[in-house]
Amino acid sequence: MASDIPKVVPLTCHGHSRPVPHLSFSSIVEDDQYYLISACKDNNPMLRDGVTGDWIGTFMGHKGAVWQARLSADANIAATAAADFSAKVWDTHSGECLHTLQHAHIVRAVAFPIQLNPQVLATGGMEKKLRIFDLTRSESSNGSPTSPQAFSSNGFGLGSGSMTSYEIGPGVHGGAIRSIVWNQDYNVLTTAAEDRKIRWWDLRSRHPVVEYAVEGTIGSCELNTLVTMPNDPGILGVASGKSVYLFDGTSPGHLLKKIDFKYEVASVAVNNETGRFVTGSAGDTWARVYDLQTDEELEVQKGHHGPIWSINYSPDGKLYGTGSEDGTIKLWKACRESYGLWR
Repeated sequence: MASDIPKVVPLTCHGHSRPVPHLSFSSIVEDDQYYLISACKDNNPMLRDGVTGDWIGTFMGHKGAVWQARLSADANIAATAAADFSAKVWDTHSGECLHTLQHAHIVRAVAFPIQLNPQVLATGGMEKKLRIFDLTRSESSNGSPTSPQAFSSNGFGLGSGSMTSYEIGPGVHGGAIRSIVWNQDYNVLTTAAEDRKIRWWDLRSRHPVVEYAVEGTIGSCELNTLVTMPNDPGILGVASGKSVYLFDGTSPGHLLKKIDFKYEVASVAVNNETGRFVTGSAGDTWARVYDLQTDEELEVQKGHHGPIWSINYSPDGKLYGTGSEDGTIKLWKACRESYGLWR
C-alpha cells in the first residue's frame, strides 16, 4: 500500500555550515503560527518560521557545537545546549542572551515544561547530572554566567524549604544524558542516557519512578503531541539501536510497542492523528514513513545527503522537519490538503 499523501518537493532550509543534530517546533502561538529552532555544530542555533522555513534569526554566543535547542511553549524564549560547557537561554524577539548556565562538561540536552509557567529549564549532558534551573529567580542576565540560585519548593514539589542544589537524582545516570523530555504531568521528567536507560523522574521525590533498558545506542527521544488532538496523551518515541520504542505519554514506562528494523535508527517522530511515524537512519540519507498500526513502509523520502539525526512533527501534524549531517533542514508535507508554501 502506497501512502495516500501525494508526493511533493520538500522545502530546504539552508544557512547552517555543519551537521544539524537537533531541531524542534514550538507550539502554535497565534492563529496558525509556530516556529522552528535548530541546533548545529557550527555553534549557531537558528530560529525559523515553522510553516515556511524562512530564517528569522541566529543566536550568536556559543563557542562550541550546539547539540540541542528547544523553544518554550509560548516561543518567547529558547534554550540551547552546547559543547562549550554551557546552556544558554535566549529572548526570541531580540536574540539577546538572557542567561548563560555554566556546567563542568559538555551539555547535550535541554527541556522546558510543556506548560507555559513557571519558567524553569532542565539540563543534562556529559556530567551525567540532571539539573533544574529556575529562570525567574536568577540574579544574572545579559549572558553573564549564572550559578544555580536556590529556589523554594513552591510549585516544584521538590521538598521543603529552600533548595541550594538543582541536581535531581545524583549518581543515578551511568552515562551522559542525551535527551530530556518534560511530560504532560509537570512533576514528571524523562531522561535518555548513554547507559541505555530511559528514566522517568518524579520531581517531588527526586527519584526515578521507572527505568527501562533499551538495546543499542540511543539516538533521539522526543514526546510527540499534537494541538489538533486536545486530549492526546502523546507518544514518547525513542530511537535506539535497530529499534523504535513507543511509550505512553502519560503513563511512565508503559511500552505501547517496539518495532525492529534491519538498520540503525538514529531518529523517530510519531503522528498519532494520521497513524504515521517517520525514521532517520545512521547508515543512509533517507526518511522512511511507516504505518503506525501495521509497521508497513509507506514512503521513502530522498533528498538529504547525510544521515538524519533529528525528526519532529509540527504542532498541527501537517508537516515534519528533518535535520541532517549535510547541514540542511528539510520540511516535508504530511497532509493531503494544501498547506503552507505547498498551496
